[in-house]
Amino acid sequence: MKRITTRLGLLAALVVPVQPVLADIPAVPVMTLYKFNGALDVPYYDVDDFLAKGPEAKPAGTLAQGTSLVPCLVIRNGKPVTDKNGTPYVGFDVVVDSRKATRDSTDRFNKTVAVQKAKRVSNHHCGAGVRHVISVRTMYALEKAPFFDPPPLSGKGSPGGGSELDRIVRDFHNSPHCAKANATLIGRRGALEKAWDAFMAKSKGDPQTLARAKHLDYVMRTTLYEGHLERGCNAYGACERNVIALSVRNRARGQCVARQGCGFPGDFQGAASAPSQYNIWDEYLTQISGLTACYLRDDLAEDDYYRKIRSMYEQSVGDVETILYGSDAELAGIFPGTDMNGVLSLRHYYHAPAMGKCFPGEPRVEYMSGAVARKGNDFALIANTRIRVDGKAGDGYHFREFRFDEAPDRDLTRIEDNYPGFVVDGRKVSLKSPSSCPPYGIPSGCSFKDVGRYRRTPSWLKAGRPLELGCRIEDRGPQCLDAPTPTRVSVGGTCDTEMRPVAGVK
Repeated sequence: MKRITTRLGLLAALVVPVQPVLADIPAVPVMTLYKFNGALDVPYYDVDDFLAKGPEAKPAGTLAQGTSLVPCLVIRNGKPVTDKNGTPYVGFDVVVDSRKATRDSTDRFNKTVAVQKAKRVSNHHCGAGVRHVISVRTMYALEKAPFFDPPPLSGKGSPGGGSELDRIVRDFHNSPHCAKANATLIGRRGALEKAWDAFMAKSKGDPQTLARAKHLDYVMRTTLYEGHLERGCNAYGACERNVIALSVRNRARGQCVARQGCGFPGDFQGAASAPSQYNIWDEYLTQISGLTACYLRDDLAEDDYYRKIRSMYEQSVGDVETILYGSDAELAGIFPGTDMNGVLSLRHYYHAPAMGKCFPGEPRVEYMSGAVARKGNDFALIANTRIRVDGKAGDGYHFREFRFDEAPDRDLTRIEDNYPGFVVDGRKVSLKSPSSCPPYGIPSGCSFKDVGRYRRTPSWLKAGRPLELGCRIEDRGPQCLDAPTPTRVSVGGTCDTEMRPVAGVK
């Protein structure tokens, strides 16, 4: 009897009631409305109207670029709402409305990003009552929070200033006009221009000198934020800023054309701030950077971030002023040993690591701008991410996420199975071979024993020739705290994998 009881107990332990296996997938990340140099307003639609008419439906309203939200899949008749090609039109919960953002919005954004990262869910379905949808292709998983200058702080720093133009620029940064340019999140590019106009109207100085100071301020903003901020005051970073300033100078003095932002000969402001040429001036990107900030405010001189930006400015402003307003002989002194024909014809460059990312060694890796994946009655939103396409399953494919981190000299890739059992919509999978994508994003002419990354190249590349520019810089290190060390450095040339200046492109 004892033996029978034991066996029955073992059987009872093995016969466990079958429970449905819940999907355990990452929650949808916080996403941001963004289309480079696109219209400020992004339309959204009434769900029922969209189901009846598709993207031709009349918008129910708009959200502004830079608005962050948490999307979800609206399920109707057992399926997510998509267009005829399978692109999801998603419901959304607004995190930060860029039209209404304040300094408090930065903290709200960061907290919501952290919550979504930590959350696991069974699916990405919307809750009841969602009335509006928006195209998932208008949004990206960007983790840069809204940027605002801090309120006025007690104490004063040293205003400094090495030239008359430099002193005027610093006066503007410390003025209430500059502060107004950054009071709201949207429209900062236009607000900065109005702020300078108001500042100049109230100043008693020579109008031409004030105008030159304004142009210098714009070019300095572009050189600082177009370059690699983490290089700080090291020699390469400072030389890179000089190259960027040179590209602006030649677009305004050498060949002033409207498509490159130049409105008249000497229009450094226009040439430096055209979003189509320097994408840092795009609506969204001005919202999350200090590009239009008053970073030379005296009361911020001891703040770590502003101290570093101020130091980078001070390291470069003298050279940049000479590049803009000096003679050809003085220009040659900024770039010693460089072919002057190349110096005077340099208008184009690109930063290879920032170019389009591609993985020619991974033929089954695809970028998903927006797709639906399914597992039974659970649906997941796969958007703004790369996947490794696995085996066919019905009208779709099993898949895993393809992730990578950008190290200084390579992409560190990994594959994560975050959606086990889910099948992605086959309409969004092409399995096309990747297009031309050279090592490190530079064309032939340089060989590498070990290739750490691949990048696309710009369409105009073959119209010019690579140019190596030399600089003499007092290196102060990436944090701008080291004792100045006179250094000769070069930027560009055939094998520079960071920045590629190209002379002779029209």
